Amino acid sequence: MENLLIKNRKASFEYSFIETLEAGIVLTGTEIKSVRAGKVSLSDGYCLFKDNELFLSNVHIEEYKEGSYNNHEPKRMRKLLLSRRELNKLLAKTKAKGLTIIPVKMYITDRSFAKIEIALARGKKMYDKRQDLKKKDASKQMRQQAD
Repeated sequence: MENLLIKNRKASFEYSFIETLEAGIVLTGTEIKSVRAGKVSLSDGYCLFKDNELFLSNVHIEEYKEGSYNNHEPKRMRKLLLSRRELNKLLAKTKAKGLTIIPVKMYITDRSFAKIEIALARGKKMYDKRQDLKKKDASKQMRQQAD
């Protein structure tokens, strides 16, 4: 079975990852059909705590074409499934200055469950982004010279 993988390519440029976790995600019927079709955008998404539970916000899952009146709201908040120990650890770390939780990847497992990889991250400064671009260009030139 083919595993669908949706990446947040902007995340690694904007943030430096401290720790990554795999979480389950609560989806409705039409949402999982749209995820399987690859109609998801993680680029503006972030996670927030509400009543000691973690929710995924601002992730766009396109409405399912054949969903009729049962369709979902594209940018609704979706609950993430983590163990209580992991939730408490993340809650303590996000209270530290400058840390946030962002979605990095979404995929379908072999058992047909939708999972999302989230990262505890710190925003990069402009000079960090420039250094990353220089490293990327240098490695690209090295590959071209090797060919």
